[in-house]
Amino acid sequence: MLLIFSSSFQVEMALVVYLKTVTELRGKGDRIAKVTFRGLSFFSRVLENCEDEARFEQAFRWPIGSQVDGDEMLEIQVFNYSKVFTNRLIGTFRMVLQKVVEEGHLEVSDTLIDDNNTAIRTNISIEIKYQTMDGSVKVWSDGEFLDIPDDCDGTFQFETDSLLSGRSLSSGTSPGRSIHGIPTFRKAGKGVFSAMKLGKTRSSKDDHKKGDDPAILDAEDLDRKAMRLGGGLDPDTISLASVTAVTTNVSNKRSKPDIKMEPSSGRPVDYQISVTVIEARQLVGLNMDPVVCVEIGEEKKYTSMKESTNCPYYNEYFVFDFHVPPDVMFDKILKISVIHSKNLLRSGTLVGTFKLDVGTVYSQAEHQFHHKWAMLSEPDDITAGCKGYVKCDIAVVGKGDNIKTPHKANETDEDDIEGNLLLPEGVPSERQWARFYVKIYRAEGLPKMNTSILANVKKAFIGENRDLVDPYALVQFAGQKGKTSVQKSSYEPIWNEQIVFTEMFPPLCRRLKVQIRDSDKVNDVAIGTHFIDLRKIANDGDKGFLPTMGPAWVNMYGSTRNYTLMDEHQDLNEGLGEGVSFRARLLISIAVEILDTSSTEIISSTEVQMEPVSNISESATGKMEEFFLFGSFLEATMIDRKIGDKPISFEVTIGNYGNQIDGVSKPGSAKKKKEDGGESEEEESELIHNSSDEEAEDDGDLLSVPSTPPMKPVITDRNYFHLPYFEKKPCIYIKSWWQDQRRRLYNSNIMDKIADKLEEGLNDVQEIIKTEKAYPERRLRGVLEELSTSCSRFVTLANKDQNLSGRTKLDRERLKSCMREMESMGQQAKTIRSQVKRNTVREKLKLVLNFLHRLRFLADEPQHSIPDVFIWMISNNKRIAYARIPSKDILFSIVDEEMGKDCGKVKAVFLRLPGKKGFGHAGWTVQAKLEMYLWLGLNKQRKDFLSGLPSGFEENKAAKEIGIQAVPPVSLVYNMKQVFQLRAHMYQARSLFAADNSGLSDPFARVFFSTHSQVTEVLSETLCPTWDQLLVFDNVELYGEAGELRDDPPIIVIELYDQDTVGKAEFIGRTFAKPLTKMVDEHYGPPRFPPQLEYYQIYRGNCTAGDLLAAFELLQIGPAGRAALPPIDGPTDSDRGPILPVPLGIRPVLSRYRIEVLFWGLRDLKRINLAQVDRPRVDIECAGKGVQSALIQNYKKNPNFSTLVKWFEVDLPENELLHPPLNIRVVDCRAFGRYTLVGSHAVTSLRKFIYSPPDKTANNWAHTARLANGYMALTNGTSHSRPHSRPISYPSGDIVVNMDPEPNIKKMDTVVKIDATTDAVVKVDLDDKEKEKKKKKKKKGEDVEEDEPDESMLDWWSKYFASIETMMENLRAQEAALAEAEEREDLEIAAESAEIKADEFPMKGTKPKEKSKDKKSSKDKKKNHDGTEKRPPKPKVDELMVYNKELECEYANFEDWLHTFNLYRGKAGDDDDHNVVDDDRIVGRFKGSLCMYKLPLSEEITRESGFDPNMGMFQSTPHNDPINVLIRIYIIRATDLHPADINGKADPYIVIRLGKSEIRDKENYISKQLNPVFGKSFDIEATFPMESMLTVAVYDWDLVGTDDLIGETKIDLENRYYSKHRATCGIASNYSVHGYNVWRDPQKPTQILAKLCKEGKLDGPHYGPGGRVKVANRVFLGFTEIEDESGLKKQTEEHLALTVLRHWEEIPRVGCKLIPEHVETRPLLNPDKPGIEQGRIEMWVDMFPMDIPAPGPAIDISPRKPKRYELRVIIWNTDEVILEDDDYFTGEKSSDIFVRGWLKGQQEDKQDTDVHYHSLTGEGNFNWRFVYPFDYLMAEEKIVISKKESMFSWDETEYKIPARLTLQVWDADHFSADDFLGAIELDLNKFPRGAKTAKQCSLNMVLKEHELPTISIFKQKRVKGWWPFVARDENDEFELTGKVEAELHLMTAEEAEKSPVGLGRNEPEPLEKPNRPDTSLMWFMNPLKSIRYFIWHNYRWLILKALALLLLLLLVGLFLYSIPGYLVKKLLGA
Repeated sequence: MLLIFSSSFQVEMALVVYLKTVTELRGKGDRIAKVTFRGLSFFSRVLENCEDEARFEQAFRWPIGSQVDGDEMLEIQVFNYSKVFTNRLIGTFRMVLQKVVEEGHLEVSDTLIDDNNTAIRTNISIEIKYQTMDGSVKVWSDGEFLDIPDDCDGTFQFETDSLLSGRSLSSGTSPGRSIHGIPTFRKAGKGVFSAMKLGKTRSSKDDHKKGDDPAILDAEDLDRKAMRLGGGLDPDTISLASVTAVTTNVSNKRSKPDIKMEPSSGRPVDYQISVTVIEARQLVGLNMDPVVCVEIGEEKKYTSMKESTNCPYYNEYFVFDFHVPPDVMFDKILKISVIHSKNLLRSGTLVGTFKLDVGTVYSQAEHQFHHKWAMLSEPDDITAGCKGYVKCDIAVVGKGDNIKTPHKANETDEDDIEGNLLLPEGVPSERQWARFYVKIYRAEGLPKMNTSILANVKKAFIGENRDLVDPYALVQFAGQKGKTSVQKSSYEPIWNEQIVFTEMFPPLCRRLKVQIRDSDKVNDVAIGTHFIDLRKIANDGDKGFLPTMGPAWVNMYGSTRNYTLMDEHQDLNEGLGEGVSFRARLLISIAVEILDTSSTEIISSTEVQMEPVSNISESATGKMEEFFLFGSFLEATMIDRKIGDKPISFEVTIGNYGNQIDGVSKPGSAKKKKEDGGESEEEESELIHNSSDEEAEDDGDLLSVPSTPPMKPVITDRNYFHLPYFEKKPCIYIKSWWQDQRRRLYNSNIMDKIADKLEEGLNDVQEIIKTEKAYPERRLRGVLEELSTSCSRFVTLANKDQNLSGRTKLDRERLKSCMREMESMGQQAKTIRSQVKRNTVREKLKLVLNFLHRLRFLADEPQHSIPDVFIWMISNNKRIAYARIPSKDILFSIVDEEMGKDCGKVKAVFLRLPGKKGFGHAGWTVQAKLEMYLWLGLNKQRKDFLSGLPSGFEENKAAKEIGIQAVPPVSLVYNMKQVFQLRAHMYQARSLFAADNSGLSDPFARVFFSTHSQVTEVLSETLCPTWDQLLVFDNVELYGEAGELRDDPPIIVIELYDQDTVGKAEFIGRTFAKPLTKMVDEHYGPPRFPPQLEYYQIYRGNCTAGDLLAAFELLQIGPAGRAALPPIDGPTDSDRGPILPVPLGIRPVLSRYRIEVLFWGLRDLKRINLAQVDRPRVDIECAGKGVQSALIQNYKKNPNFSTLVKWFEVDLPENELLHPPLNIRVVDCRAFGRYTLVGSHAVTSLRKFIYSPPDKTANNWAHTARLANGYMALTNGTSHSRPHSRPISYPSGDIVVNMDPEPNIKKMDTVVKIDATTDAVVKVDLDDKEKEKKKKKKKKGEDVEEDEPDESMLDWWSKYFASIETMMENLRAQEAALAEAEEREDLEIAAESAEIKADEFPMKGTKPKEKSKDKKSSKDKKKNHDGTEKRPPKPKVDELMVYNKELECEYANFEDWLHTFNLYRGKAGDDDDHNVVDDDRIVGRFKGSLCMYKLPLSEEITRESGFDPNMGMFQSTPHNDPINVLIRIYIIRATDLHPADINGKADPYIVIRLGKSEIRDKENYISKQLNPVFGKSFDIEATFPMESMLTVAVYDWDLVGTDDLIGETKIDLENRYYSKHRATCGIASNYSVHGYNVWRDPQKPTQILAKLCKEGKLDGPHYGPGGRVKVANRVFLGFTEIEDESGLKKQTEEHLALTVLRHWEEIPRVGCKLIPEHVETRPLLNPDKPGIEQGRIEMWVDMFPMDIPAPGPAIDISPRKPKRYELRVIIWNTDEVILEDDDYFTGEKSSDIFVRGWLKGQQEDKQDTDVHYHSLTGEGNFNWRFVYPFDYLMAEEKIVISKKESMFSWDETEYKIPARLTLQVWDADHFSADDFLGAIELDLNKFPRGAKTAKQCSLNMVLKEHELPTISIFKQKRVKGWWPFVARDENDEFELTGKVEAELHLMTAEEAEKSPVGLGRNEPEPLEKPNRPDTSLMWFMNPLKSIRYFIWHNYRWLILKALALLLLLLLVGLFLYSIPGYLVKKLLGA
């Protein structure tokens, strides 16, 4: 009975347990059983309300890998099942399997035992079968278990019995039929993974299939699934369809369609890459003039040149803009190179380069590297080592990305180069050189690359038919290209060449690009492209492996194969977009070898090399096998009407097999050998194409039938056609030969299925969280349980290693690493599962999402095997539309998990247009929808290829081949058909896409099911239509067996359109659904019927375009006809005519709600059709009811409404999730009663406006206090709160906040512990003396006194810089805390997996802290040895709050009571990201608010005193009459502006606009700055509401032409003004009446507090003695004295009031955080470059109403003027300077030494000493003084210089450069250039202290600079010592080239004026002449040399000038002498 095809085919072992009944149960209840064998458990279905007997009648099957041992156990547990609690165990049955192993088949009946191992009365009966490999145990047939009662309906099944099921029964019935009318127990694959739930809750039916599902082990998970059966009992029952529209229903024969239609890849997007080159260090080379070049793709930009320095400082900013597809962008190489002395004439010499691809930057956090050092290497000499470092910022911004720029702090830690290299996480800092070998062996199946005309011409000339393609391969990697040779005229080129790249490893380029190109002099085009992602062919873990791949075939896809000269889809061949056809396959391999650069014979260049390699054997890539692909077209509908007039056929291809139009180019030599395992591809395809009957081989080998017969479509409706297949379904089949590499695909499939399952579970969890349902943690635990089981299952399955031939190194390594990953993932999943608690669900969800990404990444197999399958719709011999199906998805395996997810399943396939045609609108319309069945597998496995089809068909074979039994059918004829009625309950849609110019749509929906379609009515002008319509489809005929149709109905497609008066309706979006099916014999009633309304997500291309709320039911029409169906009991609306409403049981239950609307005003209304809006009105509508605002009489004069609050009542669904959106529409009332729509806004979710009465009982403040103090830590560095409880008696119920001085504690402990017992004291101390003391404890050896900063020296900037530092500290602290928490968690996880409980963990929490401390302390060590650290201890400065984002972000847009609704008009833009708001569609804003509540409202609210019934819920709303306000805008600085001029700079100035007033600060532009400091304040008077939108713009000043906008930011002042957070004027941290921190607000703290208390109806404030104040029930303590300018102390209550204000959020009921004194950082945007930040601006705004006293003058924030200093450097002596010159006569070495020095840059102020001639020992004596005046900014530690950039510059540019003094020692030469000997750079802020003597001065002072004590000249003022001169030798090592004794003396300009000094040795204060050794001896030895000294040195210019003059005179003399003779000659004409 069993048919086994070939001996090579083995039967898998399996153990099957058939659980029949459990009897003698006690009581009544729901029962469930759990069957376990080898640790894998299955649950049975739940039997509800069983009494004493439970008939499970269910089989469980374990496919097993190794023989069952006689002493293994089987365990069955029976439970009482509970939905809510855990299941209660009734009893257990355990059995040793010895008997089973011997006999193979056993029936057992036995009693259960309870927990105590005592037998109980309950009995169980089971049957067990065991099937071994060798078939030694009796084989059993399908018919054996068939005595099952029919109600079970096939729930029992053998999962993988593909070989065992006696399908082709000799009884001659067709395989699709069931035997004796009993259902066959074969479902196609378990289908748990390919599950598809189109918005239907699991039917109870599906729940019985627990046996299908080995992954459901979690009882809680079970509970949840079972709860769903209970219908509406449970919060979980609302389906989760809205997340995935197509979620999961355990479905067997259908797989999930893909809803996103548009290919995402090839579409171009905007990118902006900004690179800041800050500085370079340690450049290799002597005395160089470096330039940095930044190159991206083809674009290059250069910095300016810095002269004569190895550590140039640039701080230059470059921006590159691109508009390309993401793949192209991320593959571009970004190259940073340093070039020495480049100028206009010479290209300069390359010092070194660094390269990485843009994708690497984009994948970093925040898409950027910030302040990192790029290490330069030399491409031509890989042995050379590091050539220096460039410090830069690189950021890549795509549209909609916002980049948080880390705040520009002073650069301290970043000097640690090694610790801050520009490398992604995880890349080692020492990268090595490596060779990348890409071997290109051969290619197959290339397409024609010439037209046939040309071919004929060629043939005529050459006389033979040659192949029409000359291929070569091109490999691109890391910006380099390598090519193979060109193989002339060959469709099967054989190269056998390797291309070698030399590149750093690991490379910072992620993809390697391999192309086959056709070499042609005119048109060299790509034939196909393949990208290899290096991360997928390598693993960087500790057990990882270097990149390796192949030898393996890679498939290339691209445009269709017919050749046209201008191929419209050429882009596809370049690798952009999804290929639409197979192009070729290429055999390649990749290997990497790390180079040992020290060895001698290494080739040191990185040029790409090409070398030949030996051929590779045929079998190396795997054994050739014959594959069989079968497909059946069950339905072809939704065919676009443009194609509908001609007959249509479908063609299926795999590789070139099956391609009839343009598949095969005939080879020139058809004499191919067959010995290499199967025929060659071409040969085979010739067989296919030219086969006549005789050619068919005798062994009954089948011919392929790759396409369906053409057929003319029939009209469905006015948009679509369908093909009339009805009961006859055409089939195709193709035989093809490929290397058998199925294992690769199998492993991918297992992982993909695990990932699908995980994704679906996570979507569920997210949905539960989103809809706030119960128990998300349970579902997550279930998901994790499934994951860990599946992971261990993977490990057992993937290890099967069947065919070793063709296994590559990558296969083995990948398998190992996948197994490791999966195992650890399973472990982690278990661990995390145990940690999932109610409150940790969200963070654990994030962790698990990482698993999902990881799984998807692992599942992607880099080595291809079988090419993808393409389905083309062909009309008129033209290819119209296609679908591409990955071959792994339809690959068959006998193991269920390995099977492709669509193999042997019916899948809805949507065809789409190829290439660029598929973008945009054309790509969204479906070209055709197929219901298709596909199966791909080895030919010898093909017995079962029909088993997944819906049953009830007969095969129809091609007539001629009756003799052969195994021929596949050409078509299937269904003789079973069922008739149904489909009811589509279309209730409503929301948030639709705006398709009309009005900003609305006129939507209607079209529902397609099978070949039918119907439409709803059109609702005009709405984005949220409520159709409330029932569409009835009668007599829908479906083919197949009833039971299967019940579980697997076809999907319904719903398309939404916008009706246009003219022309075709416009597509809005599409969604899928699956109907709930009721068969004739089922009862229409709970729990399944009537169905519930659910949300389905609507997609438009890849973007969401709204949701549809609907329900669908499919009812079988039995013999009784339609009368037997449940009646349609809708009240037919008389006014809606024949339209049926949604029936009562399905439409939502409604309640009465009241919606109150606060109408405030309208803002910024744009013109409508060129006319101004003058008399607008707002209409609010919700669910058909609504209210209109008062009419604004004159919008220009006052855009606010006269009546503030109106309300209306409406019936809304009880379920909040079903609430319809609320529509806000603004109309303009024109003359003669005409209305024009201005714009509209839909509030999709009313949830946030639902009113909830305040909870009187809760002690509200206790909670807020905790929050508030969390804030306090961040808001102010000086206020440290800490728990403190003195036993003071206060009246009970008062809470005390104490503010008196108190010793300080560590900065992070700022959590205030207040518990609800109300007698708590909050202590906030305001004293920093302690901190000072701690800082002042001198560290060893410190001899610098710190002086307290003088109050008068402090200015606003001191406060600002101190605050920034605090902000940075807080950020660092937060990061550290996060890192610590993470480490803590890792430890816990590690501990758990090591089975130690975290509590017993020896040092819980200590380890991570220590780690971070170590890190920190090592950094500190570097900073402060000797305690002389760079920064003085932080003085006590009052601080403000620096927000590194907009204030609105911190305070929820200030919508605490007044909301802003943007009004839209015009069509929505079709962008990939809907996150980017279409700013151009916004036509204005409506300000107001909503409040909704259920009626009736409780009495107590309306009874409160002072309740104004007119205002409803908006009680304390202020008036909206016009109000005059003084606006004061402070602009501090802008950072990272986008360059606006050619030179890469900008000349920014500020423009401020408010209403009609504009301030242009053009004359104060800042020249050539991208980080300008403005430091200005501007005052504007404004009248709200007319002028409330403030625009601050930065423009670029241009000498000629108009100024360009760089970027602008808009601030809504009105919302700030009216906000409860009091954003008018920030509250300072301290109250003082004079000095830099003077109180800015005209109202004092006491006045503000009194006003707030009055408004909030609070009791207080009461000021008491002893510095306390009481507000409501809280007491605050503080001090009460203040010092005025004269220093007198006065009593004041202001400090107390300020304390309350700063803790206002702790006040019960009315408290909220008041805005502190602050600076906000706002991004600047430019309308031309939407969504991309153009820089940021730091600013703040104060607002003062004009009706209170005027505020004082604005604070002076003008930029600090740099202070003038003078640095005097005396060069006393040098020593040990290396000797350069050789003496002519004596040959002794000497040097003529002089010293050169500069501070600002060589051109500016370099100064030289005189020359010490002929030093024989390297000693030089100079006594020479350099004087350097300079301007210095203390705060920023920079020297400020102003100079013109070039002679053409209009004005001077200000530069800030670090204060570095450079001293160099030179050897003077007379006739040649002087020789550079060495240099030292001293950073004046921190440089090593000079040595006391020359002896102690060593090279270490430079090499180990970090470890030595450093000093700052600005503190020391005067310093003297010896410093070393260094230079690099040939090996780039530092060597000591001399020592200098110098004295540095720093004076301020005033001091310098008082005691002036001369340069050199001049007056005043001349230095004495140096005592140099006498050179008199030289007279005798070398008289000429002495003369040369004296004469030449003093008079060399004179002598040169004299010589020049002599020459000139000679010339003139000659001229005069010879002119007469010439003249005579000329005159006489001689």
